[in-house]
Amino acid sequence: MTPIKDTHPSASSAVESGAPGARVGNFRWVICGLLFFATMINYMDRQIIGVLKPQLSHELGWTDTGYANIVSAFQLAYACGYLFGGRLMDRFGVRRGLSWAAFLWSVAAVAHGLVRTVLGFSIARLGLGLAEGGNFPAAIKTVTEWFPLKERALATGVFNSASNIGAIVCPLTVPLLAAKFGWPAAFYITGALGLGWIVAWALLYDSPETHPRLSVAERAYIEEGRVVTTEAAAPWLSLLRFRAAWAYMIAGLLAGPVWWFYLFWLPDFLQKRYHLTLQQTGVRVGIVYTMAIVGSIGGGWLAAKLIGRGWSLNAARKTSLLVCAVCVTPVFFAASVENSWVTVALVGLAAAAHQGWSANLYTFVSDTMPKRAVSSVVGLGGFVSGIASMGNAQVVGYVVTKTGSYALIFAWASTMYLLSLLAIQILVPKLVDARENERRVVTDDGTSV
Repeated sequence: MTPIKDTHPSASSAVESGAPGARVGNFRWVICGLLFFATMINYMDRQIIGVLKPQLSHELGWTDTGYANIVSAFQLAYACGYLFGGRLMDRFGVRRGLSWAAFLWSVAAVAHGLVRTVLGFSIARLGLGLAEGGNFPAAIKTVTEWFPLKERALATGVFNSASNIGAIVCPLTVPLLAAKFGWPAAFYITGALGLGWIVAWALLYDSPETHPRLSVAERAYIEEGRVVTTEAAAPWLSLLRFRAAWAYMIAGLLAGPVWWFYLFWLPDFLQKRYHLTLQQTGVRVGIVYTMAIVGSIGGGWLAAKLIGRGWSLNAARKTSLLVCAVCVTPVFFAASVENSWVTVALVGLAAAAHQGWSANLYTFVSDTMPKRAVSSVVGLGGFVSGIASMGNAQVVGYVVTKTGSYALIFAWASTMYLLSLLAIQILVPKLVDARENERRVVTDDGTSV
């Protein structure tokens, strides 16, 4: 698999030529919009159980340990779904792959409303996790294919902000649905949303090389400076030759579980620590994720702004990561303050910083890895993060049960991003552009691919 010289004209030459359609269009942002809504639905499906945890614990007799087992089932499946979903996206493409993933996670979401035991919920969570694991590898691969390098962090931040929209909509609407129609209805409705999204994806998505709605100028703008290769997926073992792949996996191992802690345990923490109602908790969780939206888009914007000002890719990406890592550290005090709104501010800042971090960390993969390997590397990192998050759920359940406090957990969360950035800097002191790495992917026996 050897690189092929890019024969497409540059965007600038297309514009200068005065050819019809020379003005660079914005259809790529329609594709980003589709990713946005897929991610929003994806997060609503997974977070419902965290919002309903107090009610389900009361009605169905769950313990914190039982809930931890349900969470761990999802995270184990999600890790595997990330790993193999990323591989399948690289092999079969995102048009088919993401459609099937959305169909399967929608069916699994509906199944939650049909079960009543810890075992039943664990099985439903296994199915949900396996299918949902394909979303982010597919989305990052889509951004790599549809956006030029300088816009990728921003595009990633935009679609990734939908995870926060989903996390806001969920605690604000699910308690109302549960009160009026019963808790199973919440699972049925979000499952139906996923099925509706599949129709829109089928109607609007195609690859940028062949999409009939993409102008010549916008296609050239997307492909400017890109090395075009054949599309066979790179072998897994060949990816482990890249320090960038290891750096991404270590960052996922250290910082990835923090987000899952917020997602699945924050409502429980707020309710127990400040004795809030389900609706009061929902409002506070919604504010946390509203702040996270700003961080998601802001993190991508910061990197794009620095690159636009002439900063090197290495300096812009790592400075953005450093800013986000530093902003997480005040969450150390979240469990010790007496005012719930101060806690919301601290956790909201940390959540915003995490999302800005994620926008740049995901883009770090497309910065450094060949296009045909992006989903596979994202999948490897997601697998590592998911396994770590599964273990972390057990630790959180144990610590909360034994101590009755979340203080140790917040202390742990405050340090993981700086440690992750240190690992990235040690392994990848200078980012190697993906165009160079296109020439370095080799097969397991050492021959070029």
